[in-house]
Amino acid sequence: MIDALADLRQHYPEPSARAQSKSIGHLDRHCRRFIELSPFVILATAGRDGQLDASPRGGGPGFVHYVDAHTLWLPDASGNNRLDSLSNIIETGRVGALFLIPGIDETLRLNGSARVRDDNEVLGAFPEERKPPRAVLEITVQEVFLHCAKALMRSKLWADESRQDRSVLPTMSEMLNDHTGLNQPLETKAEMRARYASDL
Repeated sequence: MIDALADLRQHYPEPSARAQSKSIGHLDRHCRRFIELSPFVILATAGRDGQLDASPRGGGPGFVHYVDAHTLWLPDASGNNRLDSLSNIIETGRVGALFLIPGIDETLRLNGSARVRDDNEVLGAFPEERKPPRAVLEITVQEVFLHCAKALMRSKLWADESRQDRSVLPTMSEMLNDHTGLNQPLETKAEMRARYASDL
């Protein structure tokens, strides 16, 4: 087991000068363009008790709004109402984010602070959303960098041959019944999609 940083470094070469210097403290034109094209972001947060959470967020390309070189607005779309991410942000104010663009193997990584806003200025900034958000995450960028393509190339994430037919897994309601033991009425994929349609 490796439990010391010095021991860990012995297993890896030093990072290249480019890898060490690619992190910047603001959103430049390349970061802005990446965010404008991204319909999907994974939002990472941590609570005061150290509990971690990674939550998928999606919308039309550019659903996360660029405000300025240090600020983004992420609308909180309707979900399961657990409020894991928002609760963590209120407790610690820390966030990480990973932006993806379908078909692009590079990703954009971001770390910073955040707060939850519900004032008219931010709530009214998303006329393109079918349902206005109840809250908006205001993210202050502290570190951002483009991440290399290796992970997505290895996984062939966007390749047609990587796609799985939904039938390889049980329906969501079947899996949730097994997880929870609640034994609720089973729902087909078509029924689930129809129910979700009004909340998108």
